[in-house]
Amino acid sequence: MDTYFKIYKSDDNYKRFDEDKLQQAWYVMNLIRHFEEKSIDVYKKGLMGGSLHSYIGQEAVATGVCMNFDVQDQITISYRGRGQALAKGADPFYLFAEMLGKVDGCSKGKGGPMHIASRKNGILGANGIVGGGIPHAVGAALTAKYRKTNQVAGTFFGDGATNQGAFHESLNLAAVLKLPVIFICENNLYAEMTPIRNSVLNEDLAERGLAYRIPSVVVDGNNVIDVFEATKEAIERARKGLGPTFIEAKTYRLEGHMYGDPETYRTAEEVKERRKEEPLLKFKELCMTKNLLSEEKMIQIQNKAKDEIEKAYLRAEKSKQPEMEEIFTDVY
Repeated sequence: MDTYFKIYKSDDNYKRFDEDKLQQAWYVMNLIRHFEEKSIDVYKKGLMGGSLHSYIGQEAVATGVCMNFDVQDQITISYRGRGQALAKGADPFYLFAEMLGKVDGCSKGKGGPMHIASRKNGILGANGIVGGGIPHAVGAALTAKYRKTNQVAGTFFGDGATNQGAFHESLNLAAVLKLPVIFICENNLYAEMTPIRNSVLNEDLAERGLAYRIPSVVVDGNNVIDVFEATKEAIERARKGLGPTFIEAKTYRLEGHMYGDPETYRTAEEVKERRKEEPLLKFKELCMTKNLLSEEKMIQIQNKAKDEIEKAYLRAEKSKQPEMEEIFTDVY
């Protein structure tokens, strides 16, 4: 088996991005950012049930990964996964409707903020259990291999999930059967409120993939272009029948674990410093420095994303509440 471990970094990856890709990446990252900011505002008003776990600060991971997936490819996401869903093509209207518990929601209002799914977009579902979606993605990859559909599966999970038994069982099975699945670890340094350094001795969590002889890559999760290129290579391997790849995207969440988190486990100074490296700022600085996109064009794209989010929310707000009988449908 072609096994390797590498730190993926290139100072000239941007040269492989044409203007269309640059605009797409900037648009999707802004779409996610505005969606999450709007969600926090709505949650503060008490219009959503359950807990809200923000994706702000991690936009480059979902965007860079999902720009490589085809529509028929399938992913599993985490309870922080609305950004991943948007990057995979989910309509923000259906996501907002779901979070508001409306009948037009992608799960008819039954899932709320933490359980997003959309079969049409290849989103097999979010999971409130840490690491719970990893085996599902392996199952999707096994199905794709058995049926010879040339589909690839991807699964997003956090650093804390690498301590779950399901994670290790999934990697082992995927490696043994050479399944077309990409394991994407979004290492934001905190497993809920526990610093990952307090529970794992590995400096790079991607080393864990090597134990199962899976090619493993560490990438700057705040650099959307590097994430894209690392994922592109992994998907090409998977479609050729060469098996899984483990990608560790080192990133940072700029909000608490969930809304209302007192954040006593990290300092305000730490968060302030990390904001200087956040993905949207990093991408904008690259585009300005290398003259890739004009500032006028970037503002235009930002406004377009924000306008789409506002329209989607207003439409979702007007959606109807489910009838009481709906509680008995789609359940086992």
